[in-house]
Amino acid sequence: MKKLITVIALSAALSAPAWAATQTVILSVTGMTCAACPITIKKALNKVEGVETIEVNLEKKEALVTFDDAKTTVEALLEATKNAGYPSTVHP
Repeated sequence: MKKLITVIALSAALSAPAWAATQTVILSVTGMTCAACPITIKKALNKVEGVETIEVNLEKKEALVTFDDAKTTVEALLEATKNAGYPSTVHP
C-alpha cells in the first residue's frame, strides 16, 4: 500500500505543470518628470494581479517590479504603465 501511495504521489508531482516563480524586472520609464509620476506608476502596477513589490525611482526613471509569473507577464506590466500614460520598456 505504501508503494502505491508513493507511486501515485510521484506520478502526480511529475505530471503537474511547472511551479510558478517569482520574477523581477526593471522597467525604464523615461516619461517621468515630477514627484507625482512614481505615485501614478506604482498605482497602475499595483492593479496588475500577481505584482508583489514595486519600487519606483524618479531619478533613474526606473521601476523595479517583483511579480508571480503564473499570474502575470512582463507584457501586462508594460501595458499597465502605458495605459497610465507612461510607456515603458524592459531595462537591458
